[in-house]
Amino acid sequence: MGEPRSKQFENIYYGFSNTPGILKLAPSGIGWKTSDSENIVTISAEEFKKVQWMRVARNYQLRIALKNGNAARFDGFYKDMFDAVRDLVRTNYKLQLETKDLSVKGWNWGKTEFQGSQLLFNINNKTAFEVPLSQVANSNLANRNEVNVEFMQPDMSGESQGKSKKASMHELVEMRFYIPGTMIVKDDEEEENEEAKKEEGEEAEDGEEMSAAQLFYETVKDKADLGQVSGEGLALFQDVLLLTPRGRYDIEVFPSFFRLRGKTYDYKIQMAAVMNLFLLPKLDEVHELFVIGLEPPLRQGQTLYHFLVLQFKQDDEKELVLNIEEEDLKQEYGDRLLPRYECPIHEAVSAVFQGLTKKKINRPSTFRSKHEEVAVKASLKANEGYLYPLEKCFLFVPKPPTYLPFSEILSVTFSRVSASLTKKNDLGGPRTFDMKFNMRSGSEFGFSSLNREEYEVLEMYLRSKNIKTIKDTADETALSYSEFMKELDDDDDDEVMPTAKRRKSESVDPDDEDSEMDEDFVASSEESDVAEEYDENYDGSETSDDEKIEKKIEKKIEKKSKKKSSKSKSGKTG
Repeated sequence: MGEPRSKQFENIYYGFSNTPGILKLAPSGIGWKTSDSENIVTISAEEFKKVQWMRVARNYQLRIALKNGNAARFDGFYKDMFDAVRDLVRTNYKLQLETKDLSVKGWNWGKTEFQGSQLLFNINNKTAFEVPLSQVANSNLANRNEVNVEFMQPDMSGESQGKSKKASMHELVEMRFYIPGTMIVKDDEEEENEEAKKEEGEEAEDGEEMSAAQLFYETVKDKADLGQVSGEGLALFQDVLLLTPRGRYDIEVFPSFFRLRGKTYDYKIQMAAVMNLFLLPKLDEVHELFVIGLEPPLRQGQTLYHFLVLQFKQDDEKELVLNIEEEDLKQEYGDRLLPRYECPIHEAVSAVFQGLTKKKINRPSTFRSKHEEVAVKASLKANEGYLYPLEKCFLFVPKPPTYLPFSEILSVTFSRVSASLTKKNDLGGPRTFDMKFNMRSGSEFGFSSLNREEYEVLEMYLRSKNIKTIKDTADETALSYSEFMKELDDDDDDEVMPTAKRRKSESVDPDDEDSEMDEDFVASSEESDVAEEYDENYDGSETSDDEKIEKKIEKKIEKKSKKKSSKSKSGKTG
């Protein structure tokens, strides 16, 4: 069999790594390391249970099944390396290198099998593919017979060592399993009782009937560690209202990740994915918003959520005690976390996230609206919300949360803004205006229905941040024309109003049963349709709107000229 020895293989990929490294097979175990990283992956030979050789996308794979149910995969071997690897496995680990054939039929139906933390999809007793359940981020029942499994986004998994963040990649993000039928489920205690009854000659009781999809879903949650983990979390916040995505969730916080557990969805989010934290008071003076920015975003079906918006009541105070020894807390986190919090719940939640992520909490800046608020009401498309001008960005919440950093804003365009907007006590101008953020990337974000009183305040704040502002004057002509017509009507009130009053006094009440309109009505020959039809010199009994306007303008000019001439005559006589 030969003496145990060591051998190295180059350009070998570990797990989901996109960067090749050097794999060393030694008598004590194996080690793998990339040239650009100091991290070394080591596995002791005592943990080996089975070693397999199989064809994969990246040439051949050495798959090592471990005693704890997990598996280590190393891709990049060539076919002619099989003999050397087989001899090393036999001499160093006293195991046989098994050749495993994969199913390449391409069928989308088969049988699922759980092996440790692996989900196998088998076709005709051959494995078509494997799903590492450690990569599952969420699972839910789409319907009675369908289970949806969502995977962690790139760079969210701790197993992707050596993965280049800059590398362009395509990864599977979702998979659905259709599992019809029902099954009888029995727990361990029921199975023991059933065996005892069989030995005594008694009939065994039936277990609980459950749909096959439900059983598959529960197994995935258990194997992927998506269920309850008692005693390990640092803190638990129960029944927290999320505005985005909408629902109530229990939030359990761990040192390196946190979980959202709802009635339908369970999420596992890495702390490394948290990019921004915001703690903002709502304008109703009752609630506080805690916003968590994520990259990569949270995925719910086909929808991506880059922000989580949590809402708390400002006067809701609870005592929070972290589930960790005080000595370990100081050693691990220093002054970033306290062992106990006695404060409003939103302050405790934000403090815990700040301590674990080492991210600064963005709070309201020096901006104050016309009514001394920290934000202004606005609408983004059909959604109403609040636009917060912060120290280094604008943030719109709650739906859809929109983050606009100053460094990416090219300019801001104000529209439906006219001279009347800046006039005090002017009730004739528009009550709202719009503002559009022109980003350096070429995209645009338009907000509407902003109160006209906030225009000057926002413009001054943008200028203080050295952001270019543009005033769209496309509506000025129409506004000036309407103002002119208003002024024209005001000057003619002495002529128009009496006529209006006369018409009002002569109008007939439709509820008056004593009115005799038909008897008093006499058709005029001038209003007959006969003249319009046969008289070629007929000018028409009605004039167009343009003609009416022209006549009004001519009348206005004539009236003003008469006033000027009368003033000049009175001056001469004086």
